[in-house]
Amino acid sequence: MSQRTPPATLGAVLEFGPILGYVVAYLIWRDETFRLGGTEYSGFVAVTAVFIPVFLAAFGALWALTGKVARIQIAAAVMIAVFGGLGVWLNDPDLIKMKPTAIYLALGSILLVGLLRGQSWLKYIMEDMIPLRKRGWMILTRRLTVVFFLSAAANELVWRTQSDGFWLLFETLVMPVLILLFFLSQTGLFIEHATVKKSRPAQRAK
Repeated sequence: MSQRTPPATLGAVLEFGPILGYVVAYLIWRDETFRLGGTEYSGFVAVTAVFIPVFLAAFGALWALTGKVARIQIAAAVMIAVFGGLGVWLNDPDLIKMKPTAIYLALGSILLVGLLRGQSWLKYIMEDMIPLRKRGWMILTRRLTVVFFLSAAANELVWRTQSDGFWLLFETLVMPVLILLFFLSQTGLFIEHATVKKSRPAQRAK
């Protein structure tokens, strides 16, 4: 499938719309209780049940529009479906809140295995977005591995000690900003280890 570029507005809506909708829906119905088939569901679980297919539909729409999908997006979609679905099915909000921990641990562990083999598996995922030499990829991979493990620890700390609302805002708003700040802080690394294609010298006129 050839790669295409969707309209910027549509792309932004598909990427960020479900997240913002999830937060707004939770804030509206967080104190409600919903009964289905004789079982009561909290507002948090009910909103999650509604937005799991919304997240997956947005992911599928982006894939259809762009003709490409990042492996990290596939992993996130699988985790959303598995942990979110189990949380709703078992009516257990804790499983839903453990999903980010599982994602961060999985990503950190995958990168760590690659590092132990002397490889940057991060390059395999992101080389089309960040052109770096091998040493740059290894440094970035080590740093991001630490970030993923710290993020897993932070998620565990927050969901076990704070309210559902605080956790939701932390994961949907605070963590994406922190990850973005991490990549911005690596600008020096990107510049120092960037790969630059050498242009062919112009032939002299005879």
